[in-house]
Amino acid sequence: MRVEIWSDIACPWCYVGKARFEKALRDFPHRDEVEVVHRSFELDPGRAKDDIQPVITMLTRKYGMSEAQAEAGEDNLGAQAAAEGLDYRTRGRDHGSTFDMHRLLHFAKEQGHQERLLDLLYRANFAEERSVFNDDERLVELAVAAGLESEAVRAVLADPGAYADDVRADEREAAQLGASGVPFFVLDRKYGVSGAQPVEVFAQALTQAYGERSPLTIVDSGDADACGPDGCAVPQR
Repeated sequence: MRVEIWSDIACPWCYVGKARFEKALRDFPHRDEVEVVHRSFELDPGRAKDDIQPVITMLTRKYGMSEAQAEAGEDNLGAQAAAEGLDYRTRGRDHGSTFDMHRLLHFAKEQGHQERLLDLLYRANFAEERSVFNDDERLVELAVAAGLESEAVRAVLADPGAYADDVRADEREAAQLGASGVPFFVLDRKYGVSGAQPVEVFAQALTQAYGERSPLTIVDSGDADACGPDGCAVPQR
């Protein structure tokens, strides 16, 4: 069974939702049969790389809330994160473009290090003081910690077109599937779960999707040549 997760590193509910989903998956009896694939989704697509501002400022301008409301929201998120065992800085974080991070995540996927890099990016953004925005060397450090080679990472960051099509393809696919926000979980292209749902909801979705998998229907004329464990059929003239 395949679970695809659309998310953004700047999304606090994606950070919390990933932890909740992983708790449900950890206790799922068929977890070894579940493939998890991470997909790209930008909350601010097209945002300039150098357009960075404090999170509280971004919240007040984007959503028209007061500074007190924005701070209360961050405090609530901090409590929700703590309940999942996650560190979360409720003050002093900033917000910016995540496009380069998504490009690096696609590169990391090719190298088998996507999951580790995603976790490091989340922690760096939400729990650590040094910003991940408009700081290529910071991204290089995190990518190397995830297992990637530094010069290869720098080459990806230096080429704005590297893996850009992969990011955009993920985002187009999210729109086609009806995702208007993240996190967005798709189970076997049959069920969609939106938001950082409670662990119990993820557990129920995994159980339901697994139980409703359809067996493969084989279409076979009975006389087609094929290769198998004992070798390949050789046509007789």
